[in-house]
Amino acid sequence: MKIILLVVFTLSLWAEKVQITSDSMKAMDLKKEVHFMGNAKVKQLDNWIHGDEIIVYFDENNETKKYEAVGNVTFELKQKEALYKGSADKVTYDPKRSRYILRGKAVIDDIVNKRHVNGEEIILDLITGDASVKGNRKKPVKFIFDMEKKSE
Repeated sequence: MKIILLVVFTLSLWAEKVQITSDSMKAMDLKKEVHFMGNAKVKQLDNWIHGDEIIVYFDENNETKKYEAVGNVTFELKQKEALYKGSADKVTYDPKRSRYILRGKAVIDDIVNKRHVNGEEIILDLITGDASVKGNRKKPVKFIFDMEKKSE
C-alpha cells in the first residue's frame, strides 16, 4: 500500500500528469517497483507507450527512475515539432533525460520528416532529437527516407 501511495504522490508532483492504466497491478515495496500487467499504457501529455507490461522503477529518494514497457510495445512520442511512432519488444524511458531505448525489432517512423529507421537497438533523445541505431549481421540497420523533388 505504501508503494501505491508513493506512485500517486510522485506522479502528482510532476507538472505534467502521468496516467498509467492496466488490467492488474502489483507493487513491490522492497524492490521499489510497480508492475502494471495486461494491456498496460502509460500516458503523459500527448506521449504514450503501450505494452503487455509496464514496470515503474523508483530510486532511493522514491522518485521515478525509469519506465520499462515489455511485450508488443507500441508508442507515439511528440516533442515540439516532431512526431515519432514505432514499436519494439522492449522500451525503456528515462524521464530525467527524456531518453528512450528501444530493443528487439525496434522501429521508429519520423512522421514529420518522413523517415523510417529500424534495428535491434535504437536510442532516441527527445531533447536533442539525436538517434543512435544498432543492427547485426543478420538484421542490419535500415534507414528509409524520401528525396525532395527539385523544381526546375
